[in-house]
Amino acid sequence: MLQPALSFPTDLLVKAQGSGLGIKAAIFDVDGVLTDGRIYISEQGEDFKAFSTLDGHGLKLLAEGGITPIVITGRDSPAVRRRVADLGLKHAVYGAKDKLAAALPLLQQLGLEWSQVAAMGDDWPDLPLMTRAGFACAPAQAHVEVRAVAHHITIAPGGHGAARECCDLLLMACGRYAELLNSHLQTLDGGTAR
Repeated sequence: MLQPALSFPTDLLVKAQGSGLGIKAAIFDVDGVLTDGRIYISEQGEDFKAFSTLDGHGLKLLAEGGITPIVITGRDSPAVRRRVADLGLKHAVYGAKDKLAAALPLLQQLGLEWSQVAAMGDDWPDLPLMTRAGFACAPAQAHVEVRAVAHHITIAPGGHGAARECCDLLLMACGRYAELLNSHLQTLDGGTAR
């Protein structure tokens, strides 16, 4: 059995637990959070985006740990839709001009209050979510106003493990991190990985 090498300050873990009901969902922006924020455009339009496999696995782990990952992005592109589908994420809103308006029906559908939600963003359009959420996280390169309202600013920049850091923190706060870590020591045939 592995003991986690990762740790966070106790006061941050308490804050990341949310209210008495706990954090049950986490909303993530795409550009600047799941990507580095750069947009590549050719004559044919937006061609591609680069995503971190660390972030992708973190979102999957979040779902396994009982916290619903949600993507709400101001832009829409085939690359983002493909990434969300590949990760098996069930809740996503694309091309949201008003992220708060996009989030409200999702939270209602999931039966959640803002105190049960974490939000991660990097720029002003994310502020309505982050200021209402029970826990707010920002990547290292986020705009200064976003960093000012965040409960946690990641060491990693967007697109390079920032979302994974947020996922790890939320999983550690709800007590599922060590269990999920150790579940990865099992091989498909039931043996122990070495």
